[in-house]
Amino acid sequence: MCGVVGIVGKYPVNQRLYDALTLLQHRGQDAAGIVTSEGGRLNLRKGNGLVRDVFRQDHMERLAGNTGIGHVRYPTQGSYGSAQAQPMYVNSPYGITLAHNGNLTNAEELKRDVFREDLRHVNTSSDSEILLNVLAHELQRLGKLKPEPDDIFEAIAGVHARCRGAYAAVALIIGYGIVGFRDPYGIRPLVLGKRETEDGTEYMIASESVALDVLDFTRIRDVKPGEAVYIDDEGHLHAKVCQADTQLSPCIFEHVYLASPASILDDISVYKARLRMGEKLAERILSHGSRHDHDIDVVIPVPDTGRTAALPMAHMLDVKYREGFIKNRYIGRTFIMPDQDERRRSVRQKHNVIELEFKGKNVLLVEDSIVRGTTTEHIVQMARSAGANKVYLASAAPPVRYPNVYGIDMAAPEEFIAYGKTEEEVGKALDVDWLVYQSVEDLMSCAGEGNESIEHFECSVFDGYYVTGDVDESYLKRLSVRRSDGAKKLRDAGSGSEANVIELHNQV
Repeated sequence: MCGVVGIVGKYPVNQRLYDALTLLQHRGQDAAGIVTSEGGRLNLRKGNGLVRDVFRQDHMERLAGNTGIGHVRYPTQGSYGSAQAQPMYVNSPYGITLAHNGNLTNAEELKRDVFREDLRHVNTSSDSEILLNVLAHELQRLGKLKPEPDDIFEAIAGVHARCRGAYAAVALIIGYGIVGFRDPYGIRPLVLGKRETEDGTEYMIASESVALDVLDFTRIRDVKPGEAVYIDDEGHLHAKVCQADTQLSPCIFEHVYLASPASILDDISVYKARLRMGEKLAERILSHGSRHDHDIDVVIPVPDTGRTAALPMAHMLDVKYREGFIKNRYIGRTFIMPDQDERRRSVRQKHNVIELEFKGKNVLLVEDSIVRGTTTEHIVQMARSAGANKVYLASAAPPVRYPNVYGIDMAAPEEFIAYGKTEEEVGKALDVDWLVYQSVEDLMSCAGEGNESIEHFECSVFDGYYVTGDVDESYLKRLSVRRSDGAKKLRDAGSGSEANVIELHNQV
């Protein structure tokens, strides 16, 4: 998962792009970048680190222009390093720069085609650069000196015909405008908004609506599966679904963990969906045979994403809700950290315990999900060390047992704590007295309530079904080897002394 944003404005967009990226920072902490366009000149600043660390005052001053895009990166496809930071750029045709959220499942095949048939060079191992070159070739193939909206849509149709997997992207075509597009399954989110000013309408495209809200943009709607939304430099909006066969199958893990609770994705409130997850979990506990008369004394969430589900659980179980852990907000989200050793180090620094909320009590801990189990195992031991009588654990998501191929760093199933284990065995591994998981059916019900157009959620990490239909066992094995923690360490060890920050100022 990554975060993307694009603005076609009437005033300078540098500060607003910066602010939008800070609001999307939860989607990626590895790298950040902003590119703006003014008078045919492209200004780009990108590098490793958080948004606040990549951009200084002098960088912001050089990011001039009323049109621009931005990106925060969470690495899956490709290595970790500043060469992978986005937006990425090609100079032909027109000059195009692109920011991408997702993962192409046919990236290896596309890379060969881009080199052999399109005669284009891909300089990194990032599938985002491949996507950019495919788009550039489809535009160049039309042979237009000045692309019209229908030309843009024809090029996006060509992208859909060639690319498989998950992609929600924004691309800046220098001197013409910004296009945002979403894969035919709508796996990754993309939202369109507008803002009325004295000088006309400004448009914004972003991964989540939370970025629109804070910048005073009104959410218009989600970009549809297979759709392209093109805003030209004059501020005119054009939109077209560029694929005949589409199906809305958004990633359900966005609602479980990835997205901000303040966002609305595909017309569904993330916050409301998480409340419903807590209600379903409470019903599951209350209907669990002999535990109907439960002995739970207190419900304590694992901050931050466990809070929303924990609140209705405490209410329905008729027990106290308490904050038992204090989170250090200066430690990053451990789930999106590059390797297991870093996650373990971070977890030890991440939480402090309030002992009086645990001592002598039967405690129900509430997690949004359990992936590798690193954080959860540590949290359980903290609860026991604080004097808890019994430690129960509820997960708002089902067991994670299968790899993700659509842009979440879940590639090596042997790294999942639930891999090859029953729920009871997972509970023993975590040293809890009772472990309760959400069912897949209940999770889909929680996430889909209010939008009947969602035909199916992308739930592959839970059920092993891949909606794009092009993922087989051999693909998963290759991906597991390439994206395991061990492979990442080897790549990092061989990366050399790559510069931490890349700057490009390109005169077009």
